[in-house]
Amino acid sequence: MSTRTRLREAKRIVVKVGTSTLTHPAGGMNLRRIEHLVRELIDEANQGKDILLVTSGAIAAGMSSIGMKERPQSVPARQALAAIGQGALLHIYEKFFHEYGRTMAQVLLTKENAARHHQYMHARRALLELLAMGVVPVINENDAVAVDEIKIGDNDTLSAVVAALVDADALIILSDIDGVYTANPRTDASAELMDEIPEITPAIERLAGGAGSAQGTGGMQTKIEAAKIAQNAGVTMIIARGDEDGTIRGVLSGARIGTVFPAREAHLRTRKSWLAFGRHLAGELRVDAGCLKAMRGGASLLAVGVTDVCGMFSAGETVRVLSADGQEVARGIAAYGAADIARLMGHRASDFPALVPDAVHEEIIHRDNMVLMV
Repeated sequence: MSTRTRLREAKRIVVKVGTSTLTHPAGGMNLRRIEHLVRELIDEANQGKDILLVTSGAIAAGMSSIGMKERPQSVPARQALAAIGQGALLHIYEKFFHEYGRTMAQVLLTKENAARHHQYMHARRALLELLAMGVVPVINENDAVAVDEIKIGDNDTLSAVVAALVDADALIILSDIDGVYTANPRTDASAELMDEIPEITPAIERLAGGAGSAQGTGGMQTKIEAAKIAQNAGVTMIIARGDEDGTIRGVLSGARIGTVFPAREAHLRTRKSWLAFGRHLAGELRVDAGCLKAMRGGASLLAVGVTDVCGMFSAGETVRVLSADGQEVARGIAAYGAADIARLMGHRASDFPALVPDAVHEEIIHRDNMVLMV
């Protein structure tokens, strides 16, 4: 069965909508588009599907409320606008949800809710209970209080974290672009839309650019990062245009819309999902081919296979593991800090006491604290 065909069987769907879809080019809220979005979501929910909405637009709504034309750069100004706009945006959503006979619930998350395992579990239980009640959670990051140190990041990443959190079948990211192209379609007339991306390789990552629209914070790069999370959490992700009618219905009926990223077969257990996607990535380790082969066979990451260390992280923080060609192959909790790993790399455990006198772990990352990404 093809990936597109399997989407017809999706029962739990996360939809992420970007600021550019919710607003007019001049900056005001696009009420027709928001109403159509809500109507599509409720129509899917009325078929017995679990629907969660991750929405951008709080800052844009705040700007619209006070007549501001240009997005400010300072963090306090953006936080103030988010505080103004969050209520305005949710009032719009609540009005349309009520008109179409479905209850919604506002859920605000921060990185803290994902980084601590017990809060991750509490957030999971709360969302699943809302779905059991037939309620549509409308989710955003708590931008009014979040700063970089506690932000999950952009809402593309947030939507993928939420999809992993609730064991979703599909994540639909609605954007101002049709999907992933072989080149930038705004500057290259020969660019072609890619129908399916089964694996995110370094070449695919190089296709991603910087930030997208002037109103929003995410570009194709953040969507590729979201796809990594989704695929490895067993979630099929689709990038598609959000300003066209029937996109959600079309995607879930198996139509060739946008770019699809097929889920990997195995779903991660909840702790592994939290480990891979809930925690801040503090650094990177590069490993050789022999180490990668051993990890794929179920082994822990040993110092003898580490070839490089990047970042200033401490023991207990989460790091990415890269292959020799730069592809992300795993994530895990480092048993040692960056400085110690730099001393230990390339050595066997028997050498550790001479290099790091207080070394107690034989592994750099134990297999129980590691998630393979390929």
